[in-house]
Amino acid sequence: MSTNFEKHYTKVIDENNLEQLRDVLVNPESQLSNRFRALFNLKTIAEEFKTNPERANKAVDYICATFGDKSELLKHEVAYVLGQTKNLSCAPQLREVMLNQDQQPMVRHEAAEALGALGDKGSIDALNECLKKDAHPAVVQTAELALARIVWEHSPAAEQEKLQQSLYSSTDPAPPLSLEQDYTIAQLRDLLNNQDKPLFDRYRAMFRLRDIGTGEAVSALATGFDDPSALFKHEIAYVFGQMGNPAAVPRLVEVLARMEEAPMVRHEAAEALGAIATPDVVPVLKHYLNDPVDVVRESAIVALDMYEYENSNQLEYAPAA
Repeated sequence: MSTNFEKHYTKVIDENNLEQLRDVLVNPESQLSNRFRALFNLKTIAEEFKTNPERANKAVDYICATFGDKSELLKHEVAYVLGQTKNLSCAPQLREVMLNQDQQPMVRHEAAEALGALGDKGSIDALNECLKKDAHPAVVQTAELALARIVWEHSPAAEQEKLQQSLYSSTDPAPPLSLEQDYTIAQLRDLLNNQDKPLFDRYRAMFRLRDIGTGEAVSALATGFDDPSALFKHEIAYVFGQMGNPAAVPRLVEVLARMEEAPMVRHEAAEALGAIATPDVVPVLKHYLNDPVDVVRESAIVALDMYEYENSNQLEYAPAA
């Protein structure tokens, strides 16, 4: 989910207490957009673990209750949110979800990524178990990335490297490449697409290109859509949603139309189109409201909700059942 999505859904809903937010979040009869609003409002409370740990941990428990839901999209978003809170009390639940083969691969992948975002050294054994035993390539690759991110975060490099000040609030699967080396966009594009390089290094090139943010950088990132890895392609789409650059729209539309493409890629392309929110994305997204793949159809719903928000004067939301 892009930074714009999070800003949208984190509009504070003061009149709803923790239990009311939980009730909206876990209620499958609630509108999906309202469940997302409840989720991101609970996230802001879960982030208060230093100042109000009891309330923060209660919010974490309420968020985790959603892992029993039927919606793959919502559960994947729940895992993402938990990783962004930096609240380590959620790590045991994320490990359990990551290793639970009854959860969909997209949810297991996001749980692994969240453990990396938390920088949780206590999850290294579980991530290694996932790396060795999970049969799904995207989940295995995510565990590899999460392990590399945890190692990096607890190394001298995390303190010493000169990184560009990010325009985005997210904790990403890898930091951008250090500014100490002056890469050209062509060099970054070549590293991005070099399948002989570690995935962590390729992700670092990806996020460096994101932070450059020009039309040339968009074109370089779009070459990643030809990669064989669904995980890699889904991250390219995620980055485009963060950037919000309309130059990415044609490639995102093309990727969303690939019916043979992995659902995690198509879903991320749909959400990115909603975040970019140019008028030409509306008929595209409406077309996928009847997509045969649940996670794509649901992503079109939240993407259109995002478009309406970006193009209205609506300032706040109150979740309702």
